[in-house]
Amino acid sequence: MEEKEVGRITHYYGNISVGIVELSDTLKVGDTIHIKGHTSDFNQTVDSIQIEHKNVSEAKAGDLVGIKVIQKVHPHDKVYKIIP
Repeated sequence: MEEKEVGRITHYYGNISVGIVELSDTLKVGDTIHIKGHTSDFNQTVDSIQIEHKNVSEAKAGDLVGIKVIQKVHPHDKVYKIIP
């Protein structure tokens, strides 16, 4: 499967399991992403995206978004969209 880099993690809120992603490309609810860093390496489906605490179905390059993550992530982890 092909992967395309769509952003990087800038912050992680452990108490609510949310990673803040600075996007370099578009991302939609339902996309499958791969988060990879020094200690992070997992795939998950994007269940929700928030911008400024408001739910959105799609975000574009330049947006700073919050996504619920299934594992701990770290600043500078890269976020890839899996292209089926």
